[in-house]
Amino acid sequence: MANTSHRALRLLSLLGSGRRWSLRELAARLGVSERTVRRDIETLRALDYPIATLHGPDGGYRLGAGRTLPPLLFDHDQALAVAVALQTAPSTMFGLGDDAAQALVTLHQVMPPALRATMESLRLTRLQNYWEFPAPPIDPATLTAVGTAVRHRHILVTETLRPDGTRAVPGDPDHLPAHRIEPHHLVVWAARWYPVAYDLTDNEWRVSRVDRLHPRPTTQCFATRALPHPDRGDTPAVRQCTGTARLNLPAHIVARWAPGGSVVEHLDTEYCRLTLGAWSWAGIAGILATFDTEITELHPPELVHACRRLTRRWAAVADTENLGPSHE
Repeated sequence: MANTSHRALRLLSLLGSGRRWSLRELAARLGVSERTVRRDIETLRALDYPIATLHGPDGGYRLGAGRTLPPLLFDHDQALAVAVALQTAPSTMFGLGDDAAQALVTLHQVMPPALRATMESLRLTRLQNYWEFPAPPIDPATLTAVGTAVRHRHILVTETLRPDGTRAVPGDPDHLPAHRIEPHHLVVWAARWYPVAYDLTDNEWRVSRVDRLHPRPTTQCFATRALPHPDRGDTPAVRQCTGTARLNLPAHIVARWAPGGSVVEHLDTEYCRLTLGAWSWAGIAGILATFDTEITELHPPELVHACRRLTRRWAAVADTENLGPSHE
C-alpha cells in the first residue's frame, strides 16, 4: 500500500506540471506497466482529482483545464510546519533547492485561502548554513506574528526576553523597554530565525533572534527602506564543487560533524559515504581530512587531484620544519 500511495503521489506530481502526458511516458517515468498507470489514474479520479483523457494521435492525460485540485487537509500548525520545512530544506539537504521550491508552489496553489496566507507570511530569505548548530524550539505564534508583519509591512512592538524565554517586568534589573521596529526581512541561519529590522526607538538597523522577542502586532504600516549595505549576504552562496568519498566511520558519527547541506549515506556499521560541497576542491579535501580516518572511492577526479596537491603541500611544510631555523 505504501508503494502504491507513493507512486500515486508521483503520478499526481507529474500531471500537476500542466503538460500532456502519454501513457507510455507516464509508465516510463514511474517505472511500471501501462496497466498499472491506468489503475493509479482511476484511483486518483476516485479521490476527485480531475484527470482528463485526451483522445487522438496526440492523446494522453492531464489535469482537467479550468479545474482546481481538492484542498489539502492541513490545519494551521501543519501548514506552518510545511512552509518552514520546505523553505529550510535547501540549507540542510544538498540538492533540494529546485524540488523544495516547486513543492512550495504546488502546495500554495491547492491550499484554501486562510492557510495560503499563513504560508505567505513565512516566505523567508535563506542564508546558507555551512555548519549545523543546535537551536532552541521557537513558539509558532511568535514566528507567525513576525512573518506576518514582514509580509504586510506592519510595525511591531517588541520586548526582549530573558535567556530562559521569560518576560522581565518593569522593576526587574534585566527589564528593557519595548522597542518599535520595522521588520523588513525574515532570515533563517543555523536553525535560528532573525528579523532584519529598522529600530524606530534607537534609529538604527538591528538583527535580533526571534526566540528572544515578544512581539506585539500593530496595524501601522511603514515604507520600505534601503538596507545600509547593498550586499545583504542573504543569498545562498553557490557551492561550485561537489564531491563524494567513502569514510571508515559510521554514518551517525559523520552526520554529527558534517557541514550543513551534506548527505551521509549509510553503507554498513563501519563505513558511510559522504557527499558535500565547497567553493573549491581543496576545500572539500580539507573538510574530509578533518575526519582523520581512511578515505577511499573519491569522486570526481578533480577531488582526487586536490587531495594529491594538499599532500604535496603538507609534505613541503613538514620538510621545512625539519630543517630547523638555521636553514631558513
